[in-house]
Amino acid sequence: MKTTILLAVAGALTLSAQNPLSGDAKFFYGMVKAEVLRSAEKMPEENYSFKPTPEVRSFGQLVGHVADAQYEFCGPANGEKKETSVEKTAKSKADLVAALKQAFSYCDGVYNSMTDANAADKVKFFGRDMTKMGVLTFNTVHTEEHYGNMVTYLRMKGLVPPSSENSH
Repeated sequence: MKTTILLAVAGALTLSAQNPLSGDAKFFYGMVKAEVLRSAEKMPEENYSFKPTPEVRSFGQLVGHVADAQYEFCGPANGEKKETSVEKTAKSKADLVAALKQAFSYCDGVYNSMTDANAADKVKFFGRDMTKMGVLTFNTVHTEEHYGNMVTYLRMKGLVPPSSENSH
């Protein structure tokens, strides 16, 4: 795992040297993507229906929501309209994790296609013109927001979240 992370960081640093703005955006997306995936894999299946209160999403619904959001954000940044309903249709941990991986894979291609030269290209997003970089930054912020939810759910179930595993 540490070797994979080091290689990813080295690759992101190389990209950042060639395209510092888009490289940094891809680096931060990669960090939160890894944390969300590890959280989804770490939470036991029996806790996918867990809700801290009735008014909020279950852990599984959070995973599905993050998967759906990858298409909702990365689609427009790629000049496409992508709609999915993972949150409402996928129920098992295996299905949700698979859908999340597929969604992140789609976004990987979009982030990989962004360079500093095209980061300021305008795309339509929620009825307004926004830069490709802006839409993808919003995606990272949104994903990080829900990673924060996942951290709380994991802690409530006695699990250490991925971002705290190596902390002292």
